[in-house]
Amino acid sequence: RLGEGMTFEVELKFRVTEFDAVRAALSRLGAVEKSESDHVDRYFNHPSRDFHSTDEAFRIRCAGNSNCLTYKGAVIGQAAKTRHEIEIPVAQGIEHAQKLFEMFTLLGFRFVRDVHKSRKSLTLDWSGHHYDLALDDVPPLGQFLEIELIADHDERLTAEKAVWALAHELDLKAPEPRSYLNLLIESE
Repeated sequence: RLGEGMTFEVELKFRVTEFDAVRAALSRLGAVEKSESDHVDRYFNHPSRDFHSTDEAFRIRCAGNSNCLTYKGAVIGQAAKTRHEIEIPVAQGIEHAQKLFEMFTLLGFRFVRDVHKSRKSLTLDWSGHHYDLALDDVPPLGQFLEIELIADHDERLTAEKAVWALAHELDLKAPEPRSYLNLLIESE
């Protein structure tokens, strides 16, 4: 069956004007702050297909000293941004990230853009689900809250309902469907 064994990222992202108010609301629900780090996401386009038109993404993420490769498939969810995600940790350090960048460009991947952000990562066990939350400051776009659950194929619809339930609990109504990459490109 299509999708069996795959994991899916189920996410809603909201613009926020006051980090402190959002953090206080999350704290009242029992959220725990895990880490704070600066991220640089280096996005690439495939040599023979346009990821912008297929709604896919491929990046090298550098967060502190850690590096990982991420592929995100096209959005398949209706109620939330749901997509197949594969994330693979790779060797640590900026020199390894630079070698990956060089390798992908030599293989024909086209560099699109860097996305810089400061992220506060939190977790929340609420209403029977374990949420990963991110408070992101993305210059010059502003501040955002991401609500995310990881689900397998059979749990996708339940996860979509759950991320919306938390958004409603936080009185968040209008998600931002575009990626930070697309928002930055559109603002140029």
